[in-house]
Amino acid sequence: MTTLTSSSNPPQRRRQPQRRYYGMALLSGLLSISAVALIAYLLWPTWRPAPPEQPIPLPISIGGTLFNIPAKAIREKVQRHSGPQERVDLGFDYPSLEPPGMPRHVSAETVEDAQDAIKRIFLSIAEHHGAMSPETRLQTIYPRYLEPTQSVVADGLTLQAFRDGTPYEEEDLLLAQTQDKQFVARCTRDRETPGTCLVEQRINGADLTFRFSRQWLVHWRDVAAAMDRLTSRLRSTHQ
Repeated sequence: MTTLTSSSNPPQRRRQPQRRYYGMALLSGLLSISAVALIAYLLWPTWRPAPPEQPIPLPISIGGTLFNIPAKAIREKVQRHSGPQERVDLGFDYPSLEPPGMPRHVSAETVEDAQDAIKRIFLSIAEHHGAMSPETRLQTIYPRYLEPTQSVVADGLTLQAFRDGTPYEEEDLLLAQTQDKQFVARCTRDRETPGTCLVEQRINGADLTFRFSRQWLVHWRDVAAAMDRLTSRLRSTHQ
């Protein structure tokens, strides 16, 4: 008679194929991640944004004369457009001759420092409509109202005061000769407020009137050269 016996230690299940499956899945996942990372690295843009270009100046015609004017230099918003205009009013930092930056907040404690830090040339360009030229005014009008005596106030710069009771009272006429032309400035005198100087030029159908601090006359040659550079820049087609 055959007796059936059961073994106390049943055969163990083989787990090796299951472990191999998980190992292959992990390896496949790592390879997929590496491939994605490699593609992202190759496709990642390496360019950098170019620095902003300088704004194109506005072509403005005044008195039939073309000027190329930076919009930021125009003081009145209504004048910030291209095309024919009767007049534009401009401001430029001195001595850089760049358009003014953004206005800063000025407190009562820093107002004096801010006033000392602001150095600016103001320029108005207007159609003259056939009015008397600055050269004619210098030769025929000013001599009627000037004092007869002159004084030297700086290297090569002479001063002649206007008489009291004339249309230019409390003003002085300052003259100097540069290499190629005459420097002519009409300046108010220092009173409660610092004096201001006017320099006028005519280009075709437009009159240019520069305004700056009278204190700058100590270095009048630098101021004259700056105004010439500014005029040339505004008349140039490349800035």
